[in-house]
Amino acid sequence: MTFPRRLRLQQVQERASVSPLELFFDLVFVFALTRVTDLMADDPSGTNLLRGVLVMAVLWWCWVGYSWLWNLVRADEGVARVVMFAAMGAVFIVALTIPEAFDDLPGGLSGPVVFALGYFVVRLLHLLMFFVISREDPQLRSQVVRFVPSMVAGTVCLLIASQLTGAAQTAMWFLALAGDYLGTLIGGAGWRLRSVSHFAERHGLIVIIALGESITSIGIGVAALPISWAIIVATLLGLAVSALMWWTYFDVTSLAVEHAFESATGTRMIKIAQHCYTYAHMPMVAGIVLMSLGLKKVLSYVADGNHHRLTDPLYGWPLVALLGGAALFLLALVYFKAYPTGSITYPRVVTAAVLVALIPVLWHTPALATLAVLTAVLAAMIGYETWRFADPRDQIRHRADAS
Repeated sequence: MTFPRRLRLQQVQERASVSPLELFFDLVFVFALTRVTDLMADDPSGTNLLRGVLVMAVLWWCWVGYSWLWNLVRADEGVARVVMFAAMGAVFIVALTIPEAFDDLPGGLSGPVVFALGYFVVRLLHLLMFFVISREDPQLRSQVVRFVPSMVAGTVCLLIASQLTGAAQTAMWFLALAGDYLGTLIGGAGWRLRSVSHFAERHGLIVIIALGESITSIGIGVAALPISWAIIVATLLGLAVSALMWWTYFDVTSLAVEHAFESATGTRMIKIAQHCYTYAHMPMVAGIVLMSLGLKKVLSYVADGNHHRLTDPLYGWPLVALLGGAALFLLALVYFKAYPTGSITYPRVVTAAVLVALIPVLWHTPALATLAVLTAVLAAMIGYETWRFADPRDQIRHRADAS
């Protein structure tokens, strides 16, 4: 296939940075993550939390496929730009239908069907672009062909799920995700990457976007209410939690992994990209979204004096989401670093275990105090790591300066 000059694709350079169009694409996911949090917050039951995680997994697969695609050709040049805008439209429709992804609302089109069809369009555009890119690369074309069954299985299962309800529907969602995630994992490592720095930066930015959703969750619930000392304290504690989680990712861990990523070649490089970025970042983002739900509930408890008192505890699934989400994020970070470097960050494993153990302990503790405990635990972990690993931290952070 030959495109006119203005529509031709341009390869990504080795030291490329993320393009403004890719950042524009991410704005759709800001909205989508907000919708996931709202889905869980409206009725924070175990079923709704599970549904939120399932939707998050589908959204992640929409996003991550394009991170591979735009690492080969520039997203803002030629026909790629048109495909990007079309994919944005499909993802936005998917995000709009998140409240109806499982249960159709009265009137209008079938929400579950529209959700599944929107997902299909996102995946189809991604697949067609890969076929175009691989036209002169037999190995990549073979890899893309092996990828097709997992794409078909995932979208077909979602379409079937749109016609079901209850446990059968949930089971079909799991099958859809298994088809996508496992099918891609066992489909081989014949993919291509042209810029390690671009790929790492792309995933770092999506972590920032997820953390931005946690900050939004803090502010939206209290923005229209009279300011009070309780709101100020709760807001600052919530912001501190988001900042501490930013620190755990960006201070050293992301740099250490990127250094190992840059040193890898061939299949090893592709496997690092798959395990550390494509797969490990999904539970990171899901953990942040779950934590955002907990933060949103804490702020509503603190600010809504008509329905809650400051002594009311955060309990049930919102508490599980707050502490469990933070623990999930930390464990995903441990794997993220351990796979390419072989180094397990044990303080984070211990901290994750402490957070899970605190769930029954804090069940009857005032919501504001629970948030303070989470902040203190994360701050203690960061403080210990900064002191205990001061020398290796300095070497990793200033490696470029030393060279």
